[in-house]
Amino acid sequence: MLQTLSYTLTAIILYLISDWLLQRMEVAAGHRFQYRSLVFFCILAFLALLSFTAIRIFINNQ
Repeated sequence: MLQTLSYTLTAIILYLISDWLLQRMEVAAGHRFQYRSLVFFCILAFLALLSFTAIRIFINNQ
């Protein structure tokens, strides 16, 4: 139960962080990216892999 709750809350937070990062990247570039969805997906996937692995390690060590 704790693992499911942790993954769900993390996914929501990661979505918001990914959106914020994408917007900052676009502001820095000075234009909207042509493949915006792909860039968003890459950011989200990278952060998800890192954080979900960390959650799994943390929960299994308790």
